[in-house]
Amino acid sequence: MNVAGLDKNKLAERLARAVGFRTIAREDPSPSDQEAFLDFQKFLEQTFPQVHADLKKEIFGDYSLLFTWKGEDEKDLPILLSAHMDVVPVEAETLGDWCYPPFEGRLADGFIWGRGTLDDKVSLMGILEAVEKLLQEGYVPRRTIYLAFGHDEEIGGHRGAAKIADELRARGVKLAYVLDEGLTITEGMMPGASKPVALVGIAQKGCLSIELKVESEGGHSMMPPPQTAIGILSSALHKLEQNRFPARLEAPVRKMLETLAPEMPLGARIAFSNLRLFQGLVKRKLAASPRTNALIRTTVAPTIMNAGVKENILATRARAVVNFRLLPGDSIDRVWRRVRETIKDPRVKMAQLEGIRSEPSPVADTESQGYVNIKQAVSRVFPQAVVAPGLVIAATDSRHYTTLTHNLFYFLPVRLHSEDLQRIHGKDERISVEDYADAVRFYMQLMQNESVKR
Repeated sequence: MNVAGLDKNKLAERLARAVGFRTIAREDPSPSDQEAFLDFQKFLEQTFPQVHADLKKEIFGDYSLLFTWKGEDEKDLPILLSAHMDVVPVEAETLGDWCYPPFEGRLADGFIWGRGTLDDKVSLMGILEAVEKLLQEGYVPRRTIYLAFGHDEEIGGHRGAAKIADELRARGVKLAYVLDEGLTITEGMMPGASKPVALVGIAQKGCLSIELKVESEGGHSMMPPPQTAIGILSSALHKLEQNRFPARLEAPVRKMLETLAPEMPLGARIAFSNLRLFQGLVKRKLAASPRTNALIRTTVAPTIMNAGVKENILATRARAVVNFRLLPGDSIDRVWRRVRETIKDPRVKMAQLEGIRSEPSPVADTESQGYVNIKQAVSRVFPQAVVAPGLVIAATDSRHYTTLTHNLFYFLPVRLHSEDLQRIHGKDERISVEDYADAVRFYMQLMQNESVKR
């Protein structure tokens, strides 16, 4: 059962144990939530003794961890590998829909089941397994390697990754690159692609939520005014949805299409190889699906709406929250101005919410040594896959590290099919024993590229 010196069963058992800790991210954590994070820290100490003996460990925000693996050459800029230990909660009414309990860490049918197996204890445990193994084999990094593990990524990362980034910035640290969770190895999800595609994110969309509020006199529903609070708010939301942001092929998506062109059928190959001529056609094709439409425009998604208390009483207040995911090239200020100009109704009061709020990331350099090292590690562990740059449409902790480097990369070394996407933050989250072993191999290969054996 060994793969490059790794025991797949032992790896799977340790990840399964990690899943058993209910490290749930909440704005107002309970004592049991806090205890889960402390217990998880103890588990990591027991599971990875060499890491804790040889690397410097620091704690931020009570639970987030920063490990420093000191390199031999202080002139080389360090790198940072990011992951997070927190997970999203599981709704009580969905527990019966899971094949196995979400926090049991069940090993069954060739899979490790449970919350965090894909998001994101797979990265955290995979990185630590790789470092523990390399330390045992006598590897020493040429450059310093930071391991940054946040505890509140799912609610914005303000007490974890943000504090780590602040401290590194205060120390004058500059990074060669950051590798965080993000895109994956897709199988059967890229229409027309003849091979698995390993997408390495080179940029991340920004995030902004805007609150809309309308207040009115209220009263009995038998005498409604021409427009009610609910009607005014609904009209504002309709305007936003009807006036979509323009579609654009920004660098991450353009580079992805150009890289994948040789793997595509003839028609797509010609279009992707000649985007200046065919970008109108390509944008129309991408806009046809919500998944690919998100790659070419800043998206608008009303996510919360509250109004009214009784069927025969006019609502005196109506509130909605609209979430925007910003394409590189847009900005929070630009989106804010556009929303105000689109709604253009003084009765609708607007405010930006803090929460998960970030500008689009810089676009990383695909000619940089960081991208080359990641690509080499992918090709070594997943030789059948075509490696291509891509755009991350979700939000990760890496947004807090943008002042430390422009080279932020987003890649989770896991094979996913289309049905697996629903498991992330959904039911029956799982990873195969084979895939997890390959994830550990990827992190080992990447860090071997940055290390020498003594």
